[in-house]
Amino acid sequence: MKQNTLIALSSEDYILLDSGNGEKLERYGVHVLARPDPQVLWIKNDNTKWSDVDGRFVREGSSGKWLWRAGSVKEWGIGYCGLRFLIRPNAFKHTGLFPEQAPNWDWMRSRIASASRPISILNLFAYTGGATMAAAQSGASVTHVDASKVSVAWARENAELSGLSGKPIRWIVDDALSFVRREIKRGVKYEGIIMDPPSFGRGPDGQVWNIDEDFVSLIALCRELLSEKPLFFISNGYASGYSPLAFAYNLQFLEKEHGGEVEYGELHIAQKDGMPELPSGIYARWTSQKSE
Repeated sequence: MKQNTLIALSSEDYILLDSGNGEKLERYGVHVLARPDPQVLWIKNDNTKWSDVDGRFVREGSSGKWLWRAGSVKEWGIGYCGLRFLIRPNAFKHTGLFPEQAPNWDWMRSRIASASRPISILNLFAYTGGATMAAAQSGASVTHVDASKVSVAWARENAELSGLSGKPIRWIVDDALSFVRREIKRGVKYEGIIMDPPSFGRGPDGQVWNIDEDFVSLIALCRELLSEKPLFFISNGYASGYSPLAFAYNLQFLEKEHGGEVEYGELHIAQKDGMPELPSGIYARWTSQKSE
């Protein structure tokens, strides 16, 4: 196993402008948004930047809401990492784009493109479809699974915006554990698996997901879905509070059974003007194509 920090860089349509005092300031296209981030335990670099925002997410008890500048649009499209995303800030403070995942998307693209064989990918807890689109864009067939009907519809919109509506993507609204168990019974196999499990969630039929209780079981079940020649396995985390080593240890069986290499670490977003990188999650990933 090896440790590595993955850093997402700015682009023409996305840039992390500043962070501090529990918030981050981001530009999506021409629109600037401020929203809370629990990782930001330092002071702001430039307070003058924060007065001119189009939208700001504010906490109200256990929930929150967006406060918008008069006349601001509430939905718009941007390009990022060779894909198109519909930015639609929601009541959970999310925008629909997770820029810290860009290094993982590029990593998947290179492995799929160099595989020289048909590749089938399973994307669990797939949300708005960044990983799904990156894999499909590179020639893989993808099964996209999320418990939220709204999120799956949003991902399909993103795929259409990205010119990928004709790609072989299965769009599934289902509980991750339930779906994986059925795929095992059907004898379906995948060359790659991606998962982005939340700390807690509910399936479309009220199934409860708790990462403390269900993560290890899900990994074990996914093991049964891997083909004889798997290509990669990625697991990301955000709010769970675990070390990336906890995820990496669950992928060590792949090194033993198929060779290759497990890599793990933090996901960061680079900030403007050389300011400190913003920690934005953790990851662990295995590939059969060991690094040179």
